[in-house]
Amino acid sequence: MLSRPQPKRVRKSPEARRAEIVAAASAIALAEGLECVTLRRVADELAVRPGLISHYFPVTEDLVAEAFGAAASGELDELIPATAPLPGTDAPATATEDRDSDSDARDAATHDAGGTGSGDAAGRDAVSRLARFFALTSGPRYDGMSRLWLNARHLSRYRDTLRERVAHQESLWRERLSGLLREGDAAGEFRAAEPDLTAMRILVVMDGLASHANLGREIHPESVRRMAAATAERELGLPDGRLTLPPSTPV
Repeated sequence: MLSRPQPKRVRKSPEARRAEIVAAASAIALAEGLECVTLRRVADELAVRPGLISHYFPVTEDLVAEAFGAAASGELDELIPATAPLPGTDAPATATEDRDSDSDARDAATHDAGGTGSGDAAGRDAVSRLARFFALTSGPRYDGMSRLWLNARHLSRYRDTLRERVAHQESLWRERLSGLLREGDAAGEFRAAEPDLTAMRILVVMDGLASHANLGREIHPESVRRMAAATAERELGLPDGRLTLPPSTPV
């Protein structure tokens, strides 16, 4: 009896293997929490030996920080794409921040977390992109990311590497949002005299609302659920409700 030939194992490049490891760790972090990101858990997920994971990440805390960074970067790229066509042209505007070191894994991590592509959002005007941002971050789909931020901030009290990564990600989110505010101000869509400060205020409100992610958003009345959008409308001189998408609008 002839034996069936075994398929050849494709040897992955170090870059591809590392990205695969980070993507798997990010998916675990989103689904189960950063505490569950261990070398053995990631090895089991990828059906490899733990020694392979430790070859790329000798220190587990480095993998935990990378897992959080990849998940947060992937979510940010979904919420506010890094580049957008300049008005009336096909040329992309300059991104407001450099890619995070975890960016090779962000697409896989976002896919595993149930995210979707950004579609044509990058081609919309700043007001529409802001409205889309608030629609996504105020809905149940964002709860998983809210829990991960809560998780990371709590653990960062005791883990220096994670604390540095949390601070880095907070900076990226502020820069990306303030960049979008600058675009809208430059285009005359609204007034953003202090885009950095406005971005910080919006994100602080979002963080406060996200702190209830474990309890469910249904505990909030509509006026509370849209506090971040209302803050932006007030700061930017927009009419009430301008940054709220109609319920049937695809995002």
